[in-house]
Amino acid sequence: MTTQAAIKANKTLDAKGLACPMPIVKTKKAIEEIEAGHVIEILATDKGSTADISSWAKNTGHQYLGTVEEGDTLKHYLRKADPNEIKEETKYPHTITNEELQKKLEANETITVLDVREPAEHAFSRIPGAKSIPLGQLEERLNELNPDDEIHVVCRTGNRSDMASQMLAEKGFTKVKNVLPGMSGWTGAVEKD
Repeated sequence: MTTQAAIKANKTLDAKGLACPMPIVKTKKAIEEIEAGHVIEILATDKGSTADISSWAKNTGHQYLGTVEEGDTLKHYLRKADPNEIKEETKYPHTITNEELQKKLEANETITVLDVREPAEHAFSRIPGAKSIPLGQLEERLNELNPDDEIHVVCRTGNRSDMASQMLAEKGFTKVKNVLPGMSGWTGAVEKD
């Protein structure tokens, strides 16, 4: 890991104490205020922010440089892309509402509910039977999923699950739906540890 003294940021964004999706929302706004090629440092305490920020950067063309942990604070570093490197941020087109998913579960349809939130979020409240693979581990744990299964991806607000759905589609999964708005609006049955 690079020593922190070697990392020079042109702007620092304090997103400590904020939960998903706020670190990303604030990063999108702050990156517009710096010049192409400049580096922004994002201070966050949300453990899921590492996967969120690196995925968002990959999705938009900005360069995710890395993260330094300092106590409870995560310091994420992004380099703003040149205008010709920036990609239009895309949203995963195949979605399902919480209510539609609830009906499928009540009808005992054969589906996989994939929860891409952090383990602590999953432990406190989850859709019964949901498989937990945090967004940051999804790429290395794809072998735990069947590309032929109908997979419904859930997170807290629909942002991480959007990025996870796009990743699954890129890896050949064809029956993937992003659940909106996700656990923040879930009124169906839940289980907890």
